[in-house]
Amino acid sequence: MASPLSFDLIVIGGGAAGFFGAINAAQQNPSLKILILEKSPKLLSKVKVSGGGRCNVTHHCFEPTPLSKHYPRGQKELKNIFRSFDAKSTVAWFAELGVHLKTEDDGRMFPVTNDSQTIIDCFLAEAHKHRIRIEVSCGVERVERIENEFLVYTVHQTFQSKKVLIATGGHPQKSSYALIEKLGHAITPLIPSLFTFNDTEKKFTDLMGVSVGDAEVKIAGTKLSERGPVLITHWGLSGPAVIKLSAWAAGYLHEKNYTFVALVNWTGTVSEDELRALFQKHKVEHGKQKIIGNPFFGLSQRLWEKLVLLAEIRDTKIWAEISAKEMNRLIEFLIRCPFKIKGKTTFKEEFVTCGGVPLSEIDLTTMQSKRVPGLYFAGEVLNVDGETGGFNFQAAWSTAYLAAQSIANA
Repeated sequence: MASPLSFDLIVIGGGAAGFFGAINAAQQNPSLKILILEKSPKLLSKVKVSGGGRCNVTHHCFEPTPLSKHYPRGQKELKNIFRSFDAKSTVAWFAELGVHLKTEDDGRMFPVTNDSQTIIDCFLAEAHKHRIRIEVSCGVERVERIENEFLVYTVHQTFQSKKVLIATGGHPQKSSYALIEKLGHAITPLIPSLFTFNDTEKKFTDLMGVSVGDAEVKIAGTKLSERGPVLITHWGLSGPAVIKLSAWAAGYLHEKNYTFVALVNWTGTVSEDELRALFQKHKVEHGKQKIIGNPFFGLSQRLWEKLVLLAEIRDTKIWAEISAKEMNRLIEFLIRCPFKIKGKTTFKEEFVTCGGVPLSEIDLTTMQSKRVPGLYFAGEVLNVDGETGGFNFQAAWSTAYLAAQSIANA
């Protein structure tokens, strides 16, 4: 039987964290012989679809502490990791390779080309330059540590390596983490993060596509809430406020089997008392105006009409005629508009999981396993996840960089 091909580093996973780890290890120690193994026929598939095909590389949040606050899981640990490699480091790293990023109004950062292929081409060119070997359609079946070496068994052949970096991403099925468990690591329960809400009553379906730039979404009976743009869809509610809330409430919503009531304040943060005072003033000063034809807070005419009709106010009624009961109902639908949610929809193709390898089992200065010397982890395979907006990629870049630095210097 032929001896297995030998490498200094084998990276399991040809995604964002895997490529970033392999390339940085090669940049810092050009003598390393590196192999990337990807089980699917495609490389960097999540990079390809991210940000609607533009690749949301990171977020314009250049201080470690504020940046870490965008991570429902891993916040405390990432604060220290970001001190070694943060969003500013990411921008500089790509610029060094001729890929320049731009910042959008909401803080998301994209390549100036607006094309995720720019990032993919950059990674592939750099991997080629450093003679990193890449095998696709090459799933890893198991990894064994024998003395100071690893044997990596794939569908086709066996490889040998001094170091292994696992960067297999997040997966909904625990079976995807079997080889990690066999190496002695625990796996924190896997549940979805970043999803939209499915409305059972569908009262707003006819407003599909209507958005509100600044709304607040709360989960009834909890303190969980987020503020930002909200989009009405044919299945329910989406938009940045909803997606962000889904990340922070992931555990609670999983426990509730995604059956709950979402309360939307279409005004943002205007209080009940402020709203009542505003309506009373309007009733006196503009009493002859029709209620239905007079939207407040920049709401679209269609959404305002819907809220007025849900409050059971006739479409012919003027402000001077509004009763206290009708005003109370309108206020209620404006600041606590209820949506009976049952179920969720994955946000675009960007599946993100809570759960994975616990950070307590990792040396966070090197990303090396505390249980298996020479074994490293990076990216979403760890129990780390962020809000939407480039934060999950940033965690991948930062953890992969630390792993690469440790591997290169070993």
